[in-house]
Amino acid sequence: MRYISAILAILAISATMALHTIAQELNAKVTINTAQIGNTNTEACEIFRQKMQDFLNTKQWTTIKYSEVERIDCTFGITISKFSAQDGTYECSLLLNSSRPVWGTSYATTLYSTRDAHFNFKFDQADQLEYNPDNLDNQLMALIAYYAHMLIGLDMDTFAPLGGTAVLQTAEDIVSKAQNLGYSGWSAFNESNNRFALLNDYMDGSMEPMRRMNYVYHRNGLDQLCDSTEQAYTALVESMELLDQARRARAMTNVIQLFTEYKKEELVNLFSGHKDKQQCQRVYDILFAINPSQNPSWEKIKKP
Repeated sequence: MRYISAILAILAISATMALHTIAQELNAKVTINTAQIGNTNTEACEIFRQKMQDFLNTKQWTTIKYSEVERIDCTFGITISKFSAQDGTYECSLLLNSSRPVWGTSYATTLYSTRDAHFNFKFDQADQLEYNPDNLDNQLMALIAYYAHMLIGLDMDTFAPLGGTAVLQTAEDIVSKAQNLGYSGWSAFNESNNRFALLNDYMDGSMEPMRRMNYVYHRNGLDQLCDSTEQAYTALVESMELLDQARRARAMTNVIQLFTEYKKEELVNLFSGHKDKQQCQRVYDILFAINPSQNPSWEKIKKP
């Protein structure tokens, strides 16, 4: 019981539920780091930041109704390395994070985290952000729409098996259309962890075990820790088995390793000190096979 109480403390128990219903899916915060370009043109950058944040939060990306508490908390951390006031060209990197509440707690688990080194686009202060999926001819709009659909689709996968398929297929359509825009990150033949590669690998049929893992880990595992701890841990181990199936199917993909990177601390907190040492050993073996570079962290899982 003492161990269960410690785990629940780690996951910060007790959340509140909102009653009213809204349409928007995202609760996004956009931040801008202009340190690399100095203090020039900070007004233009702030206008861009505010317009992007407002658009992410007011645009209805799907037909699904979200309550306030269901909105997906996410941060778009944009670092500007180059900016031209003459033509409104921005060269940036993006650090994207999203989280999902755990049922019955105030704890938020990281749902997705990635870095986009080629978040480049053009934007004029007078530009109005408009999304037209049938005529996607703007790089910034393609970037925003792609990540919005990615976050929503991944979130839906944690609430129903393969639940985000339709939304993620829209993201795939955005990738296909954006390849004609002439910017890095959309091509199948660039980096193995660009926008195309990460989504393509996740949606590949051989990776279905990973998509099912997202449901089992979050809905049957984390969401049940408060009410049925033993069954929750059984589900958490099952989710790791599904992750291992995905690794065996596509050992070269970055998607599986990326999951272990942003879930590392959580996985260690969940299993270090867990009473079932056989389960701990199995989780350790799977995580080591996926990401041996993080073995100092995985070793903690086996300690009493």
